[in-house]
Amino acid sequence: MVDPCELPVLPFPLRAYGPRGNWSYENDVLTGWAGARADRFVSPAGTSLDPASDAPRLLGAPAGDFQLIARVTVGFCAPFDAGALYLHVGDREWAKLCLERSPDKPTICTVVTRGHSDDANSYEVEGDSVWLRISRTGKAFAFHASTDGVRWTFVRIFALGTEESAGAALVGFLAQSPVGEGCVVTFDRIDFREGWPNGLRDGS
Repeated sequence: MVDPCELPVLPFPLRAYGPRGNWSYENDVLTGWAGARADRFVSPAGTSLDPASDAPRLLGAPAGDFQLIARVTVGFCAPFDAGALYLHVGDREWAKLCLERSPDKPTICTVVTRGHSDDANSYEVEGDSVWLRISRTGKAFAFHASTDGVRWTFVRIFALGTEESAGAALVGFLAQSPVGEGCVVTFDRIDFREGWPNGLRDGS
């Protein structure tokens, strides 16, 4: 995949960040590879000087309020293998919405990093696929997940950065394998919509 690249379903180009992800796009399916010990996390037990671990990301900068949607499928091999929708506001200001093996069962997990990362499990799901959605209005972001891409379960809302930095946020896709030897992640049914969801907690 060339860098930067363009997906027909997205109105903005994408560029690869972090370790090599061997990203490819074919038949409307985006595929990425997380190598051994690839992660994106800053331990909350560490110091302000600790470096962030890193994972392959494919990101672009949409304008205005938006919703980025994709169905993620993870080739789970080890605990904490995951595929995620990711947003980046600054070097120590970023967040991810994951389908993660955490540690034994597929789980919707979120991480928000403001200097250090938090880490929260939301709920378990069946199988190795789920729909994820990240939305933005101003400097507010919302995470949702769905089993069918129609009815959405609210996961989290939060502010990140300033109005200016949040408005210039990079968003896209991430693959990770923090304790494993690597895993393959695919994203399909990718969709981009302008505007904020009609309701955060009503399934829309």
